[in-house]
Amino acid sequence: MRLSQMLFVTLRDDPADAEIPSHKLLLRAGYIRRIGAGVYAYLPLMWRVLQKVSQIVREEMNATGAQECLLPQLQPAELWKESGRWDTYTKAEGIMFALTDRREQQVALGPTHEEVITYVARDMIKSYRQLPQHLYQIQTKFRDEIRPRFGLMRGREFIMKDGYSFHADEESLKKTYQDMYQAYSNMLRRSGLKFRPVEADSGAIGGSGSTEFMVLAEAGEDEVLYTEDGKYAANVEKAISLPADVEASPFTNYEKRETPGTDTIEKLCRFLKCSPTNVVKNVLYQATYDNGMTVLVLVSIRGDQEVNEVKLINELTKQASQYGANTILSLTVPDTEAQGKWAAKALPLGYVAPDIEDDYIQSSKDIAPKFLRLADRTVIDLENFVTGANASGYHVVGANWNQQIKLPELVVDIRKARPGDRAVHDIQQIIQSARGIEVGHIFQLGTKYSLAMGATYTNEQGEEKPLVMGCYGVGVSRLAQSAVEQSYDKDGIIFPVAIAPYHAIICIPNINDAQQVETAEKLYKELNQVGVETMLDDRNERAGVKFKDADLIGIPFRIVTGKALANGKVEVVKRATKEAQEVAVEEVVATLKSWVAEAIQSSSSS
Repeated sequence: MRLSQMLFVTLRDDPADAEIPSHKLLLRAGYIRRIGAGVYAYLPLMWRVLQKVSQIVREEMNATGAQECLLPQLQPAELWKESGRWDTYTKAEGIMFALTDRREQQVALGPTHEEVITYVARDMIKSYRQLPQHLYQIQTKFRDEIRPRFGLMRGREFIMKDGYSFHADEESLKKTYQDMYQAYSNMLRRSGLKFRPVEADSGAIGGSGSTEFMVLAEAGEDEVLYTEDGKYAANVEKAISLPADVEASPFTNYEKRETPGTDTIEKLCRFLKCSPTNVVKNVLYQATYDNGMTVLVLVSIRGDQEVNEVKLINELTKQASQYGANTILSLTVPDTEAQGKWAAKALPLGYVAPDIEDDYIQSSKDIAPKFLRLADRTVIDLENFVTGANASGYHVVGANWNQQIKLPELVVDIRKARPGDRAVHDIQQIIQSARGIEVGHIFQLGTKYSLAMGATYTNEQGEEKPLVMGCYGVGVSRLAQSAVEQSYDKDGIIFPVAIAPYHAIICIPNINDAQQVETAEKLYKELNQVGVETMLDDRNERAGVKFKDADLIGIPFRIVTGKALANGKVEVVKRATKEAQEVAVEEVVATLKSWVAEAIQSSSSS
């Protein structure tokens, strides 16, 4: 491509609305342009990157036997209501663009396609002889983000590969899941990215096991907890660990003590001269289910620990059926206004005990009459502990479970793992933290959707069974930007060779110099002929401007037809290292072809 003929405009200053380096650089380098909040135009350079990423994804998917298709972006609400996710996506998370068409039918722009593909499978798969099946697409998706940010990282319109597999049993599903684990690892390696697969929470997609593929980058939205031995890595939402040991309690007798002004753990421990590990703190939440029922949730957890609200939501979702509901619409810590809607009398906030009486809740058909009480595992072995006394300004000390205070029946893991904790698999391993960008996620869905939507097959014995499903997603546009977030410097983008829009750029310092132009034209033609994708900067601009633009857009190799031509050579600069060397003109094509092949091979095999 000749730069003089290309739609190519760069910016010298960072755009005001760009927050992270990759967003700033993609805008400055002319890869994308903002059209509206969370909506971007992919300009020619970016489209080439996206095509390369898509091709790598397509090749790895096809190698596993998956079949490419294209599913509709516009989806009927009826399918989502069948699966029970319509309210989750339109009300609870509120991320779906939903509308009513001219026939008064509810439809939505798809953020994901589990319902559509399950409908197709229900209609077409009838027998075990047709299984397994694995379909995928590369498609535009839509999410009505409350706060679109970070460019393509969290946009309202984005490109994604999503795939769905159908099986007769869990064993078959697990084989495809492992195939996808390997395929996703291959995709990221081939794209030249440093990444880490981590255990993950399945979220609104659902299912049993899931793995996220995180591109490591300081600006990553997600925190990854891992161990140095490489045997454990998980998203912080899913991570488990062993907390610090409990310190010996200074209290030997049970008594109620006046503790004025101690409504925080820090103040309480300073007043009583004890460790936070001796305290049972009680956190009040308000959960609203999809049938309108409000449930007051009391979580008891060790004083030095924090509640992992993702884990808590998962536990509360398991309890939904006892309230006649399917899922949670919201989980909040109730403020004074919220308490006024259900509290029968003023709560002693900051001094609540695990056994606070249910009569604090006023009678109402939309409010569960009892607190749902959960204890985190960190509290069950505490002895002679401190906790609230259900009276403002008072705590009890020296308390023990099932002596003075009844241990809640629901004992679960709802603590937030954190750096410095000990690993469960090896207590010598200390949990460490890194930032990551989620670019891929694979799920073992099981029968969640097939049961809800009646997608069945007939087995060898003639029995009707629900299809067992898997789901596998890669954010194509997100992956492209994450490559920039992982690799840049003060001068601009450093694209990996495999997904760079072009492998090389030839800069003509002086377009009025016939020898420079002739040599550049010759190399431009020959490099492209041998598969080295090359740009020609033939603009009537100063050499410095061309060099700055070449660095900014991140083309891996820059060829300069400058002063070295007097000796029959050109200067070749490697963008990643800034290493410059003079290469004989007749050796440039072979040299660049070799470098490109080596770089792509290196990323594929690393």
